[in-house]
Amino acid sequence: MKVAVPAEVKNNEFRVAITPAGVHDLVAHGHEVFVETGAGIGSSITDEEYVAAGAVITPDADSTWALAELLVKVKEPVASEYRQLREDLLIFAYLHLAAEPRLTRELLDRRVTAIAYETVQLPSRALPLLAPMSEVAGRLAPIVGANAMLKPNGGPGLLVPGVPGTYPARIVVLGGGVAGTSAVAVAVGLGAEVIVLDTNLQRLRELDALYAGRVRTVASNGFEIERAVITADMVIGSVLVPGARAPKLVSNELVSRMKPGSVLVDIAVDQGGCFEDSRPTTHADPTFSVHGSLFYCVANMPGAVPNTSTFALTNATMPYVRAVANVGWKKALSADPCLAAGLSTHAGEVISEPVAAAHEMPHRPLTEVLR
Repeated sequence: MKVAVPAEVKNNEFRVAITPAGVHDLVAHGHEVFVETGAGIGSSITDEEYVAAGAVITPDADSTWALAELLVKVKEPVASEYRQLREDLLIFAYLHLAAEPRLTRELLDRRVTAIAYETVQLPSRALPLLAPMSEVAGRLAPIVGANAMLKPNGGPGLLVPGVPGTYPARIVVLGGGVAGTSAVAVAVGLGAEVIVLDTNLQRLRELDALYAGRVRTVASNGFEIERAVITADMVIGSVLVPGARAPKLVSNELVSRMKPGSVLVDIAVDQGGCFEDSRPTTHADPTFSVHGSLFYCVANMPGAVPNTSTFALTNATMPYVRAVANVGWKKALSADPCLAAGLSTHAGEVISEPVAAAHEMPHRPLTEVLR
């Protein structure tokens, strides 16, 4: 199979969808790998390293997309790439279609077969291709939040750990999943007072045991969210419903009652965000103000640490990329229900039920596509 990897074009997106080790793996299995020139530079991977592993370097995006039977990306196609979409193309990437109505329509109109990293799901309900980036985004969240809290950046001028004789910042984490747990770990390491809310009591027990009471755990509901957010210096939103839009947990009215200069970091913004006022921002212009509070809603947070992110991501994706390349997407999905859960669109139809529900579109059952 011809596997192509274009350079990412989203604002300040420096990740790349394959490493030289991944190229070597695919070439060893008899596949051709095409990598757009310069695609790996942001992740400190040179064209020469790709060539040494067996890749062919393509001169530009047009030639890369044109050669692809399987196009492997990091982020969803953006508007400038829509013209590259075509019926015989298979895309494997983060898509977040529940929050992307226009991209969903483009994939349908152009009859693209698209598999989303973020909805590949194990029997345990774990999301193996989302988890590495959730870990990165979760660990980044308290760090970027702490930076936003500096006075020159519009924050209250509060040092997260404080110093002897002063109060540390109070950080509230909404959601105790992979991203939330990673955020808690760094927030605790920074010396903050940390509160985590989740609806899963067992997860709260695990966090309480892990931190031996260092973290306050609270059963999540509307009342407790309001109580925690009102007194927070930083709120990290990390709630995920696989494939669907994130629930709105913090209203505009609630933000109006928060501390002046408080910071809200929305890790779930790719899926629409879990704060009412969330809207995607970029690394070039990451924050905006609402009622005197500062929102950080960068939709590709891991893109800021591409060296770490690229290798963490490809460690997880390569077994699935190899499977699809080796036997074709239909056989690969039929053999692996976990991978099959990632199929989002095919032949002009929505296959993912959460995406269909988000856009009030009909969907075709997965079983009909694979039979």
